[in-house]
Amino acid sequence: MAEALKDLPQSNHPDLLVGFNKADDAGVFKIAENLALVQSLDFFPPIVDDPYSFGRIAAANALSDIYAMGGRPVTAMSIVGFPPKLPASILADILRGGSEKIEESGAVVVGGHSIKDNELKYGVSVTGLIDPSKVLSNSNAQIGDKIYLTKKLGTGLITTAIKRNAASDELITLVTEQMVELNKNAAEIMINHNPSSVTDITGYGLMGHAFEMADGSDVTIRLFADKLPLLPNVLEFAEAMMVPGGTYSNKEFLEGKYSISDTISPDFEHLLFDPQTSGGLFISIPESNCVAFEKELKEKDVFAACIGSVEANSEYSIIVE
Repeated sequence: MAEALKDLPQSNHPDLLVGFNKADDAGVFKIAENLALVQSLDFFPPIVDDPYSFGRIAAANALSDIYAMGGRPVTAMSIVGFPPKLPASILADILRGGSEKIEESGAVVVGGHSIKDNELKYGVSVTGLIDPSKVLSNSNAQIGDKIYLTKKLGTGLITTAIKRNAASDELITLVTEQMVELNKNAAEIMINHNPSSVTDITGYGLMGHAFEMADGSDVTIRLFADKLPLLPNVLEFAEAMMVPGGTYSNKEFLEGKYSISDTISPDFEHLLFDPQTSGGLFISIPESNCVAFEKELKEKDVFAACIGSVEANSEYSIIVE
């Protein structure tokens, strides 16, 4: 995708605050002195068998980009590719799940578009609002910051195990519950503590999105393997080579840009590059704000793990130890 976009002309419109020239989570366009639009779009094929759950997951995944920018979702439009051979009830369940999750966010569905397709796909285009002076980017991490992650890792491995009928019903329920969870509460708390930089962990995996932040901020991010929050059974699935194809492409793309300790096993290494769906927020926050941040998280029963720190730029953008 980067190869396809590199030669496209970049807009120099004075009100375009964030465009596709940056590896950020959403575009931002100023429409008034104290108001800007935050816009994003995402869609993909089913990763779980239940249509209703798939709709909820896809909507939560798309909404996350708005939260990562510090915005508030207000409207959404559905995008559908649907095989005519499938029962219409499947599409109805997908749209119902997506609509319910969008409503939970405080946004409203204003329409959408569908096409006939050989492969089922669903997603959402989301528009949010934000004060232009409060836009959060993924390229402003500061030396001395601490890094937090608000969801556990391993959704790619588990959804691959689901496709191979290797995941228990209990684990399917658990991973579905995490993927349908909005990043709304975590984002609202985060904003109260002046984060330096934010992104969300999705298809490029932990390492890919961490690299985008480190590279854009001209820093090195150090991650602590023993602090990473993991979903159950993911290392067993990695050992059994239930590894999604995106893991390998993520790793290949980052070749030469990271350093991983020799003490980390190859199975654990798969987890670092595992593509996530509706993953958590990856937050770089000043160390002086961390105590209050953790206190509010605990008071409001919102999960986040401190998984790393920000250092001066060195030979590698990402160091895992």
